[in-house]
Amino acid sequence: MRHARRRVVRRVTRLTAVAGLLLGGGMVTHAAMASETPRAAATLRSASQSAGGTGAGLVARLGDARTAGSWIGSDGRPVVAVTDEEAAREVRRAGAEPKLVRHSMNELKAAASTLRAAPRVAGTAWVMDYRTNHVTVEADSTVSAGDWARMTRVADGIGGGFVHMRRTQGRFTTRLNGAQPILSTGGRCSAGFNVTNGQSDFILTAGHCGPAGSIWFADSQGNQQLGKTVSSTFPSNDFSLVQYNSGRAGQGADVVAIGGGNGVRITGAGDASVGQRVFRSGSTSGLHDGEVTGLNATVNYPEGTVTGLIQTTVCAEPGDSGGPLFSEGVALGVTSGGSGDCTTGGTTFFQPVTKALTALGVKLIVSAPQQGAGAAQGAAPSGAPSGAATHSAIAPGGASPGSSAPVTGGTEGATLLARLSDPRSVGPGLLIIGGSLIALVATRWIRSEQDRKAYQRYYSATWG
Repeated sequence: MRHARRRVVRRVTRLTAVAGLLLGGGMVTHAAMASETPRAAATLRSASQSAGGTGAGLVARLGDARTAGSWIGSDGRPVVAVTDEEAAREVRRAGAEPKLVRHSMNELKAAASTLRAAPRVAGTAWVMDYRTNHVTVEADSTVSAGDWARMTRVADGIGGGFVHMRRTQGRFTTRLNGAQPILSTGGRCSAGFNVTNGQSDFILTAGHCGPAGSIWFADSQGNQQLGKTVSSTFPSNDFSLVQYNSGRAGQGADVVAIGGGNGVRITGAGDASVGQRVFRSGSTSGLHDGEVTGLNATVNYPEGTVTGLIQTTVCAEPGDSGGPLFSEGVALGVTSGGSGDCTTGGTTFFQPVTKALTALGVKLIVSAPQQGAGAAQGAAPSGAPSGAATHSAIAPGGASPGSSAPVTGGTEGATLLARLSDPRSVGPGLLIIGGSLIALVATRWIRSEQDRKAYQRYYSATWG
């Protein structure tokens, strides 16, 4: 009876230890896999990027007389504004959602052209709002009652009732001054994308940050010279190139700094879509997100008029100028200006990056781990992100232009073994495994001792 009880205890102990091993192993595997970016997220990123391309492709195929823009719906599907039922059927066959509207893209463009031809009023901006099928004109707090009345008469003269006028708080200004990290005698800005012409590397930033010949430093004392502006376009467009003194961007050119020493790797360049969720990083306010609300926006800054901008709900503050706009690893633009701040909110406009790359004859620097050092990738066609293009930016606590920074939001290069060896992720499971191994060893030793004593008693009784 006593031997039977011992056997039962040993069996229960072994089963408990084995169960502990299985449980601990399961916890380790679950923790390791939990640290991996979910595959569903990757699927959503691909779907979001393709949605904008699908809508833009349908607009291009059907033409401006039968469409009035496209955007990404709340369900992630592309929506295309169309002016007739036949176009709507074509949109449905392509897997997108049609929306019948009254005014075509041709009409919206004609209205914007009329506004542009009118006497310029600083502090005003307008954009074709695809989702409402209107042209929206905004005037900031600096616009006088007389100028507002004149703009209203121009809008009324267009007819059709699709030009909407509204006042907005704050001022439409370029986002220069009052921040780190690239500084010149003309003010302070944020670095945008690292680019190359095949012979030398540059920082792509906003044109209003400084004219050609501006010298840029990484510190307020002027001891760490970064480079010199070699090309600048502002107004009309808003982009410039700062050539590195060394001629090379260096390591970390594939990282967008977002503050706190963290960064996000950029994998391509593309065009923004209305309704797309986007992120902006800047040296003053760090990382913020919002939504694209309009394309081809016109802004009448005090310094001059800039056209073809991306309009967003992302906030920005002085010093954020030139900082990168991106979404799901795709570079979209550099910060131009806007109204409001990151406390009260506001509107921010961005220079499209694909247009700047084409005009300047440069390419985003390719990520060395993905495509090999020294290679480069050009701007993608509209709506189609390029492969493995990169840039860096400066943010509080982040990396300097061209230096390395930790990357978040991806698992490139991470292996299951690396995740298994991370004690922060798998500590509890490893403790259970260790305890279970000790229990197994102890059980084996106890059994051996019991068997040895049993044998001893048996032979002692037999041999006298």
